[in-house]
Amino acid sequence: MNPHVKALRHVTALSSGPPLDPTLAVTLNFHPDRWSGDRAILTALAEDGVYRSQFVTGTGNGGLTAHRGGARWQRESRIFGGAYDEAPPESRPVYGALNFRHDPAGAAPRFGSAHFRLTPAALPRTTFCYPDSYLEPESLGVADRMSLIALAEADDQDALDDYIEAQVHTPVLLSRDVAALVLDPSYRDTEIEAAAAELPCPTEWHPGFQLTVPELRQHPEYRGQEYVDLGTEIAVAGRLTPRILGEAARTGRYDEQALKRVWHYLARFGNHRNSPAR
Repeated sequence: MNPHVKALRHVTALSSGPPLDPTLAVTLNFHPDRWSGDRAILTALAEDGVYRSQFVTGTGNGGLTAHRGGARWQRESRIFGGAYDEAPPESRPVYGALNFRHDPAGAAPRFGSAHFRLTPAALPRTTFCYPDSYLEPESLGVADRMSLIALAEADDQDALDDYIEAQVHTPVLLSRDVAALVLDPSYRDTEIEAAAAELPCPTEWHPGFQLTVPELRQHPEYRGQEYVDLGTEIAVAGRLTPRILGEAARTGRYDEQALKRVWHYLARFGNHRNSPAR
């Protein structure tokens, strides 16, 4: 049996609840100014026309355990009933989240300032879980059987962790499955905007992430004082934006995991929806 079909059938049998509102979209959040191998990520996407899983790219904004026997491999084996255990890397699902909160920055900004908003046609071949799969969730869903929104809305999670994870099965083709690439406005009139224009989907803009150094310094307990200090060092004219953080990443001077935690500050406290006043 096709592994995609097997995985969808397995998760469907374990799901319950009413059908999903078809106007809700799955989004794939990522950093648009990072690299995939020896190519800029948007260049790679334009040339390949496919959004690939971490099993293929070896890169990602979460844990890098997408290899045989690794933590992600084991989680997928459990969630999908072993459907992909012997499948080639190219056939594995890609990860996103269900934008049930209608966040203009995407459903899971934790993983990047940009996102692809998928078309409604992608929903029938998407599975869902809550919480994130690394927490070994028991609650699963599909578009026809979706009880996860109520769980997420009732949960008292940090704003960066309150997403419903989505796993999109079969290749995600930019020309077929992507309604738009949505970018942070800090990338206007940059090489990122120019690269986005080469993709077979329109470019849109969300309101943007921005965090001032005084605001950053108010939250040393969130990820740690060392990341507040690092963010202060990276800031330009007393503020952080995705573009500024991306430029710091490209210098090679900073540890990627440390930069990820600075991004968490920017995503958590520099996003209109994720403000502490929420």
